[in-house]
Amino acid sequence: MSTTKNAAAQALAGDADIPAAQRLALYRMQYVIRVCEKRAHDLFLQNLVKGTTHLAHGQEAVAAGFAAAMNPDDYSFCTYRGHHHTLARGVGMLPVLGELMGRQCGLMKGKGGSMHLTSVEHGVMGSYAIVGAHLAIAAGAAWSAQYRGTQQVAAAFFGDGATNIGAFHESLNLAAVWKLPVVFVCENNRYMEYTPIREVTAVEHPAADRAAGYGLPRIVIDGNDADVVYRTAREVFAKARAGGGPSLVECLTYRHGGHSRADPAKYRPKEEVEAWMKRDPIVLYRARLLAAGVAEAQLAAIEAETMRTLDEATEQAKGSPPPALESALTDVWADGGASWRN
Repeated sequence: MSTTKNAAAQALAGDADIPAAQRLALYRMQYVIRVCEKRAHDLFLQNLVKGTTHLAHGQEAVAAGFAAAMNPDDYSFCTYRGHHHTLARGVGMLPVLGELMGRQCGLMKGKGGSMHLTSVEHGVMGSYAIVGAHLAIAAGAAWSAQYRGTQQVAAAFFGDGATNIGAFHESLNLAAVWKLPVVFVCENNRYMEYTPIREVTAVEHPAADRAAGYGLPRIVIDGNDADVVYRTAREVFAKARAGGGPSLVECLTYRHGGHSRADPAKYRPKEEVEAWMKRDPIVLYRARLLAAGVAEAQLAAIEAETMRTLDEATEQAKGSPPPALESALTDVWADGGASWRN
């Protein structure tokens, strides 16, 4: 083993708080997210995904790290860029790809599409296309858990652009005043759609630098390091369950592509993109595991198994029919239909 590998292995030996099995699970989930979203991109180019998609290439560590620290009955609220959080909570690749393709096998039977993934069974309480809207809803879910005494925690994931939305400040204030068990997680990928967040925000860290205004600690972490994310998530969830109130975490990360499939992202400096590409969370995490003594064959097996599952899911989704016409008004109103309106 090289000197570099020896040093890395010794460093990891002191990280006994994250068992080897947990690290492999974190790698597996990051890889699942990456290849599933890559497949969504390919299917879009084949005209099998309608509308557009908002991919999270490069942001996998945030979703994997937080999901790994959550209890099965905790709540996740995410944005239209929410495939990675949906997968991280345990939703399979088939229902996710099926939903993106508008097929009957989809998570919502093809009626929700890319921007509205929801699975109550997995604690995924919706992806929200209105920027910042879900922060208040997450606070409401946290209040419900507090009222019922269930020890559940709500986690709201949002981009840096949402920090300049009124709902961000209103939700943080109410959560702090009522000590709600909610964790607000900013995935700061530097751009609010096409505009650099630094050009329209008075502070360097749009989320963390506002935390003091609500009596919360300033938490800024490396969002491309799944171990750092996981450790932080464990701490803030434990605080929430113990009645310590909300937390605001800013994860520094970077999306590898544009805002959506319609965006070539040419507004980003070449040097900036190259620098962040060298900090690809999956590449870095794989190297860390190898340096710690994990066999290459073990990681290759995880990757091969994931690709087999992905290929099977893709073919099943392609073969699934579109939603039946008679299902158009189901799951829309509380009673399952629209007849009560007539």
